[in-house]
Amino acid sequence: MPAAPSRLLVACLCAQWCSSCREYRVTFDRVAAAFPDVRFAWVDVEDEEDLVGGVDVDNFPTLLIGGEAGVGFFGPLMPQEEVLARLVRTCAERTRPTVAAHADVVALLHRVRALQSG
Repeated sequence: MPAAPSRLLVACLCAQWCSSCREYRVTFDRVAAAFPDVRFAWVDVEDEEDLVGGVDVDNFPTLLIGGEAGVGFFGPLMPQEEVLARLVRTCAERTRPTVAAHADVVALLHRVRALQSG
């Protein structure tokens, strides 16, 4: 029987004007290809202002990783492929969230997951 698809979501919160984000997109997509059972989303915080809601993103790239149980990681991340891959592996192996996230961040996780499911 095939494994059930992961409920883990990795969302990169970025901005088109940010050169670091534009450069990071290739790395993000490469890591996404290496984890076919994990959902990846690229969210432009300015184009998707309604989706982002009350979450302030001051540093780019900022990653939001979580699933049904809650947030596993939220914050800026060094734009390095091996760092992202290690973080995704770690979060995928956890059975419980490890971040006490603000309600706005949890709500953002649920909104992005809903878009990715639809």
